[in-house]
Amino acid sequence: MIIGLTYDLRSDYRKEGYSEEETAEFDRESTVDAIEAALQHLGYQTDRIGHVRHLIQRLASGDRWDMVFNICEGMHGIGREAQVPALLDVFQIPYTFSDPLVLSLTLHKGMTKRVVRDYGIPTADFVIIETMEDLSLVNMPFPLFVKPNAEGTGKGINSLSRVNNREELEFICNDLLSRYPSGLLVEEFLPGREFTVGILGTSSQGYSVGIMEIEYKSEDTKNIYSYETKSDYLKAVAYTVPEQEISEKCIALALKTWQVLGCRDGGRVDIRVDKSGVPNFIEINPLAGLDKVHSDLPILAYKHGYDFERIIGEIMLSARKRTGLL
Repeated sequence: MIIGLTYDLRSDYRKEGYSEEETAEFDRESTVDAIEAALQHLGYQTDRIGHVRHLIQRLASGDRWDMVFNICEGMHGIGREAQVPALLDVFQIPYTFSDPLVLSLTLHKGMTKRVVRDYGIPTADFVIIETMEDLSLVNMPFPLFVKPNAEGTGKGINSLSRVNNREELEFICNDLLSRYPSGLLVEEFLPGREFTVGILGTSSQGYSVGIMEIEYKSEDTKNIYSYETKSDYLKAVAYTVPEQEISEKCIALALKTWQVLGCRDGGRVDIRVDKSGVPNFIEINPLAGLDKVHSDLPILAYKHGYDFERIIGEIMLSARKRTGLL
């Protein structure tokens, strides 16, 4: 079976003049090397394609694959993560991970929260801010939390993201809107413990590969999982396996969210506990990072007995099952 590999390399976009933060979601060469090595060891033949523009060129020249292992994040637009899957759908080429609808929806944090809230999944109250005039819609008790509505990897999140009054809210919204015109999410700050749950499999067939708690080592982080914190996670946080009672509650919430949204093959659900001790949905990543060393999904899976090759193998098994290629 020939597996094409689609991915965004940080180095490619840095050569085009994009900044370190703009390319934070993209992959290192070592990540692609590790995925390819795992696939080959599992018996697959691989073909490196690259980013979406390379895929367009290859498709136009007539190239085809039995399946594509897709980890492309895309660069522009709210549907950027859906670009590669949409192209592959046109040519009826199977691929790993979620479809264009799921990837477009889940990149929009506010719309995702609306959907999961409608299904009765607890999530903090929120307002979507697209202009400074929208701040008049914010009528929630402080403290609040502010982040870009359509970014990942902690981009746009820092120690100022938790705001305690209207003045701080206006300051950070004014700053972030100038850099993230796709809008912001302002939500009630959840003061409790923070977890992330790894999931493999598709929709109702999804299962948890484990959970880990994010424990902050330094007061400088202000208990915020920011871009800086993730970049220096070995010093800033400790990843631990929580006790059974809270683990079961978080995993149940994560699996329900995974099924409600129709996510496929593998990803993560982030959860934080509110002041009443109830786990709340924060956000979902159906195209989770797969760096062997730095990404949360592999890190938490290792803590529950998985190795990297098994993670890749389970993702492929899920994709092959649902596409009839098993």
